[in-house]
Formats: sequence, C-alpha cells, structure tokens
Amino acid sequence: MPVMRGVMLIAILFAAHSTARAQFGPAPVAVQEVVQKKVAAGQTFVGTVMPLRKSVVGSAVDGRVVAYPINEGDYVKKGDVLAQLLTGTIEIELAGAKAELALRREELTELKNGSRPEEIEQARARAATTKARMDYTKSKLTRIQSLFDKQTLSKEDLDEAATAAAEAAFSHEESQAALKLVLQGPRKEKIAQMEAKVLVQEEAVRRIEDRLEKFTVRAYFDGYVTAEHTEVGHWVREGEPIAEIEALDQVEVRVLVLENYIENVRKGTPVRLEVGALPDRAFVGEVSVIVPQADVRSRTFPVHVRLDNPKESSGPLLKAGMFARVTLPVGKEEDALLVSKDALVLGQASPMVYVVDPDPKDPKNGKVRPVPVELGVADGGLIQVRGPVKSGDKVIIRGNERVFPGQAVVVLGKPSSPGDVKK
Repeated sequence: MPVMRGVMLIAILFAAHSTARAQFGPAPVAVQEVVQKKVAAGQTFVGTVMPLRKSVVGSAVDGRVVAYPINEGDYVKKGDVLAQLLTGTIEIELAGAKAELALRREELTELKNGSRPEEIEQARARAATTKARMDYTKSKLTRIQSLFDKQTLSKEDLDEAATAAAEAAFSHEESQAALKLVLQGPRKEKIAQMEAKVLVQEEAVRRIEDRLEKFTVRAYFDGYVTAEHTEVGHWVREGEPIAEIEALDQVEVRVLVLENYIENVRKGTPVRLEVGALPDRAFVGEVSVIVPQADVRSRTFPVHVRLDNPKESSGPLLKAGMFARVTLPVGKEEDALLVSKDALVLGQASPMVYVVDPDPKDPKNGKVRPVPVELGVADGGLIQVRGPVKSGDKVIIRGNERVFPGQAVVVLGKPSSPGDVKK
C-alpha cells in the first residue's frame, strides 16, 4: 500500500533529522485548513502532452536561402525571421516600379496645378500678335479695295489681300481659343485619367512589395522551433517546409475517455494531472475540448485538458510527447477531504502533506507532522487527499520544502481559506 510505504519513509526521515532538530529554531510557514466537501469520484486515464498549436511553416515563393538564423530548441516570437531568401531581382523590379509611380504622381500634380502664369502670358501675347496681324491685313484689304474700285490695282491684288485678311482672322480666332484653354486649365477628365494611372501604379508597387515580403519567412505565433527543414544555400520551392514551430506556453493533455464516463465530463471542469517525468510536481488543468466523435474500435472519446506550462531557464517544463495521467471527476459524488495543491510534497514513494500540530499554549506555534496521502480529483486549486488527516487540520502550503518531521514552526498570519486558492 502506498500509504504504508509513506509511513515507513516518514519514520526513516524522522530518525535522520532527530539530531538536526535541536540546531534549528522555529521555521516560519503559511498554512491552510483541510476542507471537506462533496466531489465526484475520480477515474484516471492516460494521455499525452501536446502543444497548444503546431505549425509547419513553408515558403510562399521559390528562392535560395541566404540566411537561416534559427536552431532547433530556439524560442521565437510572432514575426521573428525564420529564413531569408535571395531578393536581388525583385528589389530591382520594386525600384523601377517606385520610379514609375513617382513620375505618374508628378504628372498628376502638374495637371492639378493648372497653367503657369508664364504660359498664360505667352498665350495672351500670341493672341495680341494675331490681333495686330488681323487688324493690319484688314486695313490693307480696305485700301486695296479702294484702289481696285478706281481700277488702279488688278483683281489678283485684291484676291491676295482678301486671302491674307482671312488667314489673319482665322489665326486670331485660334490664338483666342488657345488662350481660353490655358486660362481654364486641364480638363477634369484628364485629371481623372491621371489619378487612375497613379492608382494602378500604386497597386503595382504594393504587389511587388507583397512578393518581396514573401521572401522573408516569419513565425506566425510565439513558440519553440522543433524541426529544421532547410539550410543556407538550399533552393526551396513554393510550399516547401522551412521549420516547425510549437506553442508551448500552454499545453493540452489529450486522453481517450471510455463512453461509460463521457456523459459526466464537462468543459471547464478542474482536473488533476500527474506527469511521469516530473514526479515531484503537481499540475491542475481544466477540460477544454470534448470531441463528440468516438473511435468506433475502442469506443473512446478524445478529451483535451488544457493547462499553463511553467517556463524555466532551460525551456518549458512540460514538453510535447510526455506521458501523463489525468484524473477526471466522472463518478458519483462522495464526501472528500481537500487541500491546496501547494500543500503536496511529491517525488517520494508516496505523496504527503505536512500537518502542523498546534501548541496548546500558543496556537501560532506548533510542530510538523508528515502525513502520507493518496490523491484523488481536483476541485479548482484544491486536490482530494485520502489518509490520516481530518477536516480542520492545518497543512503547510508555503515553507514545506524546508521543514522536517517534528520541527518546530511558527505560523505566519491567519490560515488561508480555500476561497483564496487560485485555479
């Protein structure tokens, strides 16, 4: 029995620390009372730790890899560069497109600004010149007509003078029309056409910029690099994988629940987990997904339990692929004793809690008594325990990592209530 093995281990610890007890004064600790309430009986299922998200990031274009700054195990943030492809040719295209856009914009500005004062003065001068020419030829025609009537000049001279006067009149009309056009400025239709050309060229620049951005392969979310698929110098094709990224700030433990129990599984239910590779750590998550399609061969339903993943200097504590046991509250309700998960001391032959037996003369002082327990279901931040503890016992929730059996302790503050425990 696990509890019996725990009792034997406690006796050994007590003997080992019998001499050391005299050398230490009371240790400061924080405690919480053991509570009793009804909870559903638990059933344990095995599962696997999986990343919350996993992505095989591929290349959107063909190209040669010129930079590959990542390595397996690296932590990357959203937007970080995973690989850079050669961009020389497309950068030349972009420079040409931007130059063409600048030209179109200057042409549009020229149209919108209208005629320059110098152009207006030039048109007016030309109109004045043609008017003077018209007046002169008209006066000359009058004189020649008078001479012709006196039969001094020939009909040919009269016709030449009439033609010259008509040409001068037409030239003056043309210069007047030109002056009006200069004064009115460009037509609205011309401006609209040039605005459309500018928009077309802007889209051409954006299209090339979008292509250029695709030559830089970036991470789409925060996570860890779990696989490399290329290297500097490699020619990658469109759609070819570059790297694999896994989001591990939160993880999911995926278990298969027998159909006899699935009716009692609810989303949001707190769940206790044990990870075989981390026997000294207690984990509590909650049911996040219940897949409503069973495996027809095993008659089991996939259930996902989500939990935060503690991060240490070496990386995430929970790693994808780890084996885990999940205790789901799927049975009938029963009276149970519960303690904070912080009260559990794991990593030994049996889980235990440290109970503080108070000094009758001063309740803030007491001595430590280790109690082996068996663990049950989770209820928020509380864990069901079975063993020689009772409701109202005060168990250490802070400081239990540095006490030993029989040690004198002093309780800091008032015992916290179960309502203070965070999920």
